[in-house]
Amino acid sequence: MLKGLYHFARKTQFIKDYDFVLYSGGNAPIAIQNHPQGKNYLYCHNIPRFAYDLESYWLERASLWQKPLLKVLAWHTRHHYEPAIRKMDQIIANSKTVQARIKQYLNLDSVVIHPPCNIDRFAWQGAGDYYLSYARLEPYKRIVNIVQAFLAMPDKKLVVASGGHELDALKKLAENASNISFTGWLEEKKLASLVGNAIATIYIPVEEDFGISPVESMAAGKPVIGVAEGGLLETVLHEKTGYLIAGSDNMVISEHALIEAVEWMSPKRAQAMRGACEAQSKKFSAENFFSQIREVFGIDEAL
Repeated sequence: MLKGLYHFARKTQFIKDYDFVLYSGGNAPIAIQNHPQGKNYLYCHNIPRFAYDLESYWLERASLWQKPLLKVLAWHTRHHYEPAIRKMDQIIANSKTVQARIKQYLNLDSVVIHPPCNIDRFAWQGAGDYYLSYARLEPYKRIVNIVQAFLAMPDKKLVVASGGHELDALKKLAENASNISFTGWLEEKKLASLVGNAIATIYIPVEEDFGISPVESMAAGKPVIGVAEGGLLETVLHEKTGYLIAGSDNMVISEHALIEAVEWMSPKRAQAMRGACEAQSKKFSAENFFSQIREVFGIDEAL
């Protein structure tokens, strides 16, 4: 984080030569100090959550010697981030969830333009016999809740196609379960094949900012078993392109609720949602994104 702040502050002097600058990324707004003239726009995927709404989450999980360092890092980030973001001529949030965080923690207004999703990379390939999770294996993604639910459903198959800090712990948790398998990180074509042949995907993170993988899943004609929190409320249509489990104020999603959702999302029901899923994914295409960005910038559509 500190290295990123330094690079954006010291190595972006070249932007002074441009009429307007679009910043994107957690550290990017710091570079505004090198563009005192002209227009400045921020495409905000999220505020630095470890310094705002997730600060207590990370502090609770830090060791005794790490806690003061995390507090200093969070303060240092806020100290540089807030003056920079307040200088922006326009803030664009990637979802209503991020828009709400910008308002709550910074008291700044923004417009919402959903990010471009590479929906052409994913397509229906067949009707397999497994459910798929490919979110990073981190606590706030709640993969442990998914694994626990499938341990209670030995007749249902789960494929976990990702990596992360919880990989070893999750493998150990599921070591005696023949219905649960882990692939680790996969290259693009293999992942697209897994998505395209799944019954449905499962994605239940804590207050996700937007979440591109549910859109990818729908582009492949595969519904999403998700959580009624964050960006999924803007992408997944309950009982039309997926099934949204009730949200939670903590890290835990009810095992019973997950089992109910998987049972509801039968292979037959999932296949019947294919058309609606594919249509919904098109709302988040790159073409729609660039059209809305041009409108914000006042750029002629023909350019």
